[in-house]
Amino acid sequence: MHSPSELDLNPSDVKRVLEAALLASPEPVGLNELKRLFGKDMSPDTLRNLLAELADEWKGRAVELVNVASGWRFQTTAAFQPYIERLNPEKPPRYSRAVMETIAIIAYRQPVTRGDIEDIRGVAVASTIIATLEARGWIDTLGHRETPGRPALYGTTRKFLDDLGLRSLQELPPLEEIAQTLQLDPMPTAEAGIRAANTDIAEATAEASAETEARPATGTEG
Repeated sequence: MHSPSELDLNPSDVKRVLEAALLASPEPVGLNELKRLFGKDMSPDTLRNLLAELADEWKGRAVELVNVASGWRFQTTAAFQPYIERLNPEKPPRYSRAVMETIAIIAYRQPVTRGDIEDIRGVAVASTIIATLEARGWIDTLGHRETPGRPALYGTTRKFLDDLGLRSLQELPPLEEIAQTLQLDPMPTAEAGIRAANTDIAEATAEASAETEARPATGTEG
């Protein structure tokens, strides 16, 4: 077993440690956490470069290394989805059209209040919809609008971006594409595999997306 000082001097060994740590983690791992593997001498830029090299080394294999909002992770490549589904035949949660419309509005108009969402959708937003999205870990309260009643301002979370395989909100795809992706379970680790999207819900969200684009929110846009 190499000592930390030896690993600092050998980029190949550093990559093997990164590889082992990321394969063992069920969640994305951020740079600060990965830096703890090597001590203070490892600079963030060096770590990023080595991670990029490691990602290149895994290209073309059944598992890939990707960078998402919460950090780096290994995940099964999409080409192997039909095979992984045979091991995980259970379906992902089915969400109502109202839930999918609501997350689409929050994603593209954040931060928004419940009232903003209701103005865009044209109907009341049930408390259960907000609770469902919070339980999934897709939205959180970012603050409160300084108006009577101080309504909560909602925005998406890092987990939401992780589940879409994105690093930041700037990478959000067109609404038509996100509609086809939102119904996925979290992107798989090397062990977990991929679950398929639910086509019916995705199509409903795509229709809702067009309405969201056409009607501006009353709240502050992020």
